[in-house]
Amino acid sequence: MSSSLGATAFVIFGTLSVMTLKELNNQVTEPYMDEPFHVPQVQAYCNGDWSYWDPKITTPPGLYILTVLLKTVFVFKCRLPTLRLTPLLTLLLLPLAATRLICYHKRVRPPPSVLTPILDAVVLSAFPIAWFFGFLYYTDVPSLLSVIVTVVAASQGKHWFAALLGIISCVFRQTNIIWVLYAYGSSQLTYLRFRQPAKLHDPPALAAEPRDLVRSVRSAFGVLPEILPAFTPYALTLLSFGGFVIWNGGIVLGDKSNHIPSFHIPQLYYFIAFATMIGWPALVSGDEDWKMLLGQVQNRVLGTRRRIMVHVAISVAMGLSIKLFTIHHPFLLSDNRHYTFYVWRRVFLLHPIVPYLLIPGYIACAWIWFLRVGRDQTLLQTLLLPLCTLPILLPTPLLEPRYFLVPYVLMRAQLVDVRTWGLLLECVWYGVINAGTMYIFLYKEREGVGRFLW
Repeated sequence: MSSSLGATAFVIFGTLSVMTLKELNNQVTEPYMDEPFHVPQVQAYCNGDWSYWDPKITTPPGLYILTVLLKTVFVFKCRLPTLRLTPLLTLLLLPLAATRLICYHKRVRPPPSVLTPILDAVVLSAFPIAWFFGFLYYTDVPSLLSVIVTVVAASQGKHWFAALLGIISCVFRQTNIIWVLYAYGSSQLTYLRFRQPAKLHDPPALAAEPRDLVRSVRSAFGVLPEILPAFTPYALTLLSFGGFVIWNGGIVLGDKSNHIPSFHIPQLYYFIAFATMIGWPALVSGDEDWKMLLGQVQNRVLGTRRRIMVHVAISVAMGLSIKLFTIHHPFLLSDNRHYTFYVWRRVFLLHPIVPYLLIPGYIACAWIWFLRVGRDQTLLQTLLLPLCTLPILLPTPLLEPRYFLVPYVLMRAQLVDVRTWGLLLECVWYGVINAGTMYIFLYKEREGVGRFLW
């Protein structure tokens, strides 16, 4: 995609974002939802009180430290409208970082200027969860940006720098330690893929069979001496994180009562369904049309008697996991300011059989993403992100779309053959969602309920 088209889209993206924040500040003049916790905390830091900590806050102080650094440079007062400039700034930087990430997966050179994004990156930065929370004083977008730049640095072979960025990303959100490992793993799999002679058994994803995974694991031991030296800086990052966990007595800061780790297997199903519903324009606009894609899914599931039997077994296992591990979180059942409250009540609680009827859809969605992402990747490259997503989503008891933000962006960036019309369709789709959710948030406040958001 030409850089000139991306630059034009970037200007439009930035202009609309600034205008949105201005209107949001006019309409939402008091801290909302999680902001009443974050705003007093950063204001204490702005006043030089570094000893103050609200025990209700469960994430590290990266957002507040970033705000204080910006305050030092731009000399602004720590009032709510100016505080919201911090996530906005990271939202505006997102297309620039995403450009490097997408070009890495496409194996093409990025534009010569770091300030010139490609169209794919601008559209991805308009992903509704990222765009919406780029205007509230939340951690999500700064955390996402820190993860992307960590992956990009690792992809460029700058492992000490990537490890340092990884530490910074963990100061925004503890679970980013998993994405530090992803950054290292992704860079090494790419290196090994093009190394000659090849030592790692890692066939193309779409041509691989189950036994190839076993061979890949066995051959991995032979390449460890070659890739372990690059792991040294990441090991120091892990040791630093381990020290924090020991000092803190666990991963969660502050109030641990509402953030007790769980074993929430259905969360994986919710994620893949959400990713498919939100990312369908990119999924159907590859080099092969949507009819061929669906035909491939049908073949993977029903192509042979063995495949049918395997998927019947998988369906049974998924049914058991839904029966045993579905979590009706108190927040999900009571907080009617979130869209998930209504989805849960009007879909999943419609009838006891509904969660089980969705199982074939979950399987189809998973195959769609595997076929699209794996089209230009090896087996291990394709499986690395799902593997890293497991420790991110499994322990989270609450159905919360913000937990899907980083996995979705990293997964969507791996779709390398989205055509121009698909990008435009994706842009329109995101735009409709963003316009609708922001309009409802700003202008459809309900008395006794509040404002609606993701």
